[in-house]
Amino acid sequence: MLRLVVTMKRDAPMNIRQVLRRIVMHDGFNFMLTNHIARNGLTILMGRVSRIRHPLAARMSIAIWRLFTDLDLSDAAKTTFDSLHDCFTRALRTGARPVDVSPDVLASPCDGIVGAMGPVVDGALLQAKGMPYSLVELLGDGDDARRFIGGSYVTLRLTSAMYHRFHAPHDMVLERVNYIGGDTWNVNPAALARVNRLFCRNERAAIHGRLDRGGHLIALVPVAAVLVASIRLHFVDVLLHMRYPGPNRIDCRESVVKGQELGWFEHGSTIIVLVPPGFTPCAGIGSGAHVRMGQPLLRLPPVPG
Repeated sequence: MLRLVVTMKRDAPMNIRQVLRRIVMHDGFNFMLTNHIARNGLTILMGRVSRIRHPLAARMSIAIWRLFTDLDLSDAAKTTFDSLHDCFTRALRTGARPVDVSPDVLASPCDGIVGAMGPVVDGALLQAKGMPYSLVELLGDGDDARRFIGGSYVTLRLTSAMYHRFHAPHDMVLERVNYIGGDTWNVNPAALARVNRLFCRNERAAIHGRLDRGGHLIALVPVAAVLVASIRLHFVDVLLHMRYPGPNRIDCRESVVKGQELGWFEHGSTIIVLVPPGFTPCAGIGSGAHVRMGQPLLRLPPVPG
């Protein structure tokens, strides 16, 4: 912490917003601040506070939020919000996210930053360099995991300032959701480099579906995080959160089209995209890339002759 302060003094003068952001974004301090706390209790409290519907409370909380993030509301459907929650879960104006219509492309389901990605090797994925985790543990079911052996994955991290809704990556039928309760560790790079099997520890929902093209089975796994532990899915009539009593397996049969909204996070978090063998990354998709919902993410295998 001392090293950070000394560095700041040597730099050009900064305003209070820049100072606060540099302190909070420092890896060690950020990890301590967001993880060495009563994560679940604070997350429940944040959920209640964020829903306070009062113009002054909304303006003040959004102003504080802006101190720490590059919040851009220029593409939002509205710019005046009833509450902090209303701003977190904002919709976008029509046309703000063009969706790639090519049938051989799986589009990104959300805005995000590409984290770890690559093949599923020996039933394991990577959350960060040298830190594997089990596909069976992530999905909570061995049969589900076997569908993706030899396949690949892409981890999409949503920052707190990003658009928080997620969408269908292709025309498909949604068949099932497996909800798995858990902790609320932060999912930023500082935590991913320190906490083993983090995605398997946190609350998550595995959404299983079948693409209309080729009949490929895919899964989207929204992972909750600190201040975020609530996932709304439009196609099942429940709000998934830490106090959700079950059932944990929710069968459904919902046909959706590419780009159709599936639900949202209450804040920023992560979505892991799982695909079977034969899918390949689209141009420009690699670790650290910034993507937007609807942008080409993965190319489907060729349709047999």
